[in-house]
Parts: sequence; structure tokens; C-alpha cells
Amino acid sequence: MCRWLCVCPPMLLDETPLFEPSLLEELDWAASAVSFSPPITPTQPGEGLVLRPLCTADFNRGYYKVLSELTVAGEVTPEQFIKNFEHMKMSGDYYVVVVEDTQVGQIVATATLIIEHKFIHSCAKRGRVEEVVVSSTCRGKQLGKLLVSTLTLLSKKLQCYKITLECAKTNVEFYKKFGYSVSEESYMQCRFFD
Repeated sequence: MCRWLCVCPPMLLDETPLFEPSLLEELDWAASAVSFSPPITPTQPGEGLVLRPLCTADFNRGYYKVLSELTVAGEVTPEQFIKNFEHMKMSGDYYVVVVEDTQVGQIVATATLIIEHKFIHSCAKRGRVEEVVVSSTCRGKQLGKLLVSTLTLLSKKLQCYKITLECAKTNVEFYKKFGYSVSEESYMQCRFFD
């Protein structure tokens, strides 16, 4: 009996971006609804900081540590992370941005823009902001404002007819600064797992 060994290439945690980084460089920052003091932009988020698309190497740069400051991130293996990353990259509808503190090589903030394709509004696209979180060690550096501004401008660049998000009532005033308004619709859910 002959047994064949499957020699599969190892899954690599590398610097391949989830989406084309030039999308962030090409944003019309003059169209931002908020101002920053001191001034920061996606290309200049602060000393030692870089705003960029998520890459698989961020798994080892504390990406899940930052996410766990928002919600239960769960136990995830590098293989699970890479599989999900590759699915998101292939779909072309996920834009996860991170802020890396290059001085310590750690992710200190992240947010996600998901594009939904609709049949309504002449087959338009809708943007949805998810998982906006800044590490407790970096709050007060305008990174939350930078992330939301970046994703809002990116959704406009990607020609979404609208962008939405869910937030706690305590965060409503923060999001109003970016042009978001409270919808008459109620957010409802049917949770299957915690």
C-alpha cells in the first residue's frame, strides 16, 4: 500500500495588505467633516504611527489584543486568521484599517468598513462601519476620529449611497461630528452565540 504525503506550503503571516493601500492615500481629506488639532491625516497619523490596511503579520502585532478591548475576540489560531483574511481579501468588500505604533511594533487601533451590494437604489452599495476601537494606551490621540473619518471618506470614494454604523447611546454625539445622524429605524438582533 502506497501512501502519498501532501506537502502543503506553510501558511505565512506576511505584509500583504487586505486591500490596495493607495486607496487611503487618495482620499479627499479636504472633504472631512471634522478637524484635527494638532492636524493629522491618514498619511500622517502622528509620530511613530502608521495607518494602513490590515495584513496577516498583524496577528503577531497585538491585533486581537486591541479587538478584545471592544468585545470578546475569542481564541483564534494563525490558520483561522489567515483563512478569514484570504476570504475577505478575495471578496473585495472588506476594508480593515489599523494604526500601528512602529516604535513598539504593535497595533493600537483598528476599524472595519464592509461594503454591502444592494438591489435597491439601482444596485447601489452601502457601507457599514464596524469594530472601531483604540487601545487604552493610545486614547486621546484623535485615532478614533481618524479611523471614522478615513472609513467615511473611503465609503464615499467607493461610491456607497450611504454609510451606517451601530453605537451605544453614549457615543451618538461623537459620531454626529462626522455627519452621521440617528436613524428612525430600530436596531434589532437575534443572537445565536455570545
